[in-house]
Amino acid sequence: MNATVPHAPQNLSRLQIEADQRRRARMLENQRQSKLVRELVTPEGAVIHLKLSTASERAGAFLIDVAIQWAIVIATAIGLSYAIRAMGSGSANIAFAVWLVFFFFLRNFYYIFFELGPKSATPGKRALGIRVTARDGGRLTANSVLARNFIREIEVGLPFQFLMMGGTGVSGWIALLGLVWSGIFLLFPIFNKDKMRVGDLIAGTWVIRAPKAKLMGDISSSAASQALPGRFAFTPEQADAYGIHELHVLEDVLRNSTEEVKSQVALRIRTKIGWQTQPGETDIAFLEAYYAALRRRLEQRMLLGDRKADKYDTR
Repeated sequence: MNATVPHAPQNLSRLQIEADQRRRARMLENQRQSKLVRELVTPEGAVIHLKLSTASERAGAFLIDVAIQWAIVIATAIGLSYAIRAMGSGSANIAFAVWLVFFFFLRNFYYIFFELGPKSATPGKRALGIRVTARDGGRLTANSVLARNFIREIEVGLPFQFLMMGGTGVSGWIALLGLVWSGIFLLFPIFNKDKMRVGDLIAGTWVIRAPKAKLMGDISSSAASQALPGRFAFTPEQADAYGIHELHVLEDVLRNSTEEVKSQVALRIRTKIGWQTQPGETDIAFLEAYYAALRRRLEQRMLLGDRKADKYDTR
């Protein structure tokens, strides 16, 4: 153990440089992400910080929804074709009329149906972790959902029909007008800071990120399940070497740091508490076991009204 101590300052210096580089990278990323954060005050007076979705996320969600719609349309057309064969060719016109009505409702009410639901998001939005919300902090109303989705027909549907009319003469000019129209509406979310469509601007809505929350596992439970009985038996004096502050730092080390940093921290803790490394003992297992023991000890002291803030608190 003594042979590795002289190299510790050099290793720590290199680790400090790497930590500074990671810290600067995190700061730059945080600055970029902070541009998408908006403060929302609810009618009850609560302040909530929301993160807007990016233009690429919204475009990806839209493409997923369009793919789902076309899959439904194609499946319905195939089903009706089999029905026509069974009922005879005389029912073809009726079946086609039914298909057109179904296509109309699917095209116009697909987004409305899902955004009026409890998730306020279509399948495409849910897949990318985004949802629709009201900009005033209130409940998302039916009027807002209807407005933002009927405007989509002007933004996308009408220009698409113009482009399908492409040809010569007047039709060519109409197609060009449709292309310019589409460009204005498609690029509108890119050139405004809130990444809003024209429909969002009129309806008073935002599209925000709503990722699924994933709770991290309990380190102390993981250590208890993996450690062998009697492998790590820390004395009360060894568990009393650190306080609440060091417990939080150790948890951060276990969750976020590299293997080399864990090894350096394990060496420091072993040296401070006078722990002799046992055969087959790994740094991760030691740190997790000591974290569990330190947490247990601090909780016991808290029950007795004795709060140890940090390692310098010798009360």
